[in-house]
Amino acid sequence: MVAVADPDFRHRTPPALKAMLDASPELAEKWHALTALARNEWICWTISAKQEATREKRRARLREEILEGKKRPCCWPGCPHRRESARKFVDP
Repeated sequence: MVAVADPDFRHRTPPALKAMLDASPELAEKWHALTALARNEWICWTISAKQEATREKRRARLREEILEGKKRPCCWPGCPHRRESARKFVDP
């Protein structure tokens, strides 16, 4: 039986992302200006990669795109932990 997605689920900020925010006041300011849901989507997108090399590339893209003013990761259906319609993206 598959558990129902939790619409209030929030990921914790991973240490690598926290370090990026601590190192860049400009990035931190734009990050904190995002909604909690948008931050959660970025975190989920970043940590969902299976390989560390891909997670590293996604963190770099997160930094670049947030500094450009982007609110959400492109082509990401949303945190699968929050929506039943995206459950296929959650590991079985």
